[in-house]
Amino acid sequence: MPPSETVLVTGASSGIGLELAKFFAADRSALILVARRGERLDALTKDLKAAHGIEVRTIAKDLAAPGAVEEIHESLKNRGVAVDVLVNNAGFGKQGRFHEIDAAQQSEMIRLNVLALTDLTRAFLPAMIARRKGGILNVASTASFQPGPMMSVYYATKAYVLFFTEGIAEELKGTGVTATCLCPGPTRTEFMARAGFKASNAFESAAMSAERAARKGHRAFRRGKVVAIPGFVNTLGSLLPRFAPRWLPRKVTKFLNS
Repeated sequence: MPPSETVLVTGASSGIGLELAKFFAADRSALILVARRGERLDALTKDLKAAHGIEVRTIAKDLAAPGAVEEIHESLKNRGVAVDVLVNNAGFGKQGRFHEIDAAQQSEMIRLNVLALTDLTRAFLPAMIARRKGGILNVASTASFQPGPMMSVYYATKAYVLFFTEGIAEELKGTGVTATCLCPGPTRTEFMARAGFKASNAFESAAMSAERAARKGHRAFRRGKVVAIPGFVNTLGSLLPRFAPRWLPRKVTKFLNS
């Protein structure tokens, strides 16, 4: 890809976001890395510049905070920075019964997983369409395909991400801009610890590396695919809820999340 391409990656300090940043850096894209932990972004920036000689900007920002998206958009606009590719990766989940999880955490999850993603897309997409180039890469989950007892809000937010992405992907046909949704299954990242899960042998045997999940998402985005699911087992799992009785995915998911 030409070095003039600028890619903004949220949640870039760890996990799939960090690995996606590496793949786009290998394309020699200029990067804008956004995450809460500025010190991690600084370390990643140093590594990417040394490895690829690219331009990297960092923004230490909590996207769930009021006004965060507007501040980022205005700051880049005022500096004349055009975002060609937006990677909405930032997000988190929380395990537990809905009525027992802290209400503020639930609201923060919705603001980050849904509202920030939507607002960032709305902020940067019109200019992409005007330039007739670029794209959106949203990171959802195989949780997008079924209800998720014991993580009900998280699963619902990821279903939103999937359907939102599919919707705008169809709207964008013929504009020169694409939209892709990456739906990874269990992945070895910090997500599980933050969500409150304890590592298990079953999880470790099923989980894939963040690098592998990111590779699938990056490749699918470059090819203009709308939905990307890494791994045969994850792909099969995403299909089963379509054919099973509606009660069955609920029961299975509750068992796995408990």
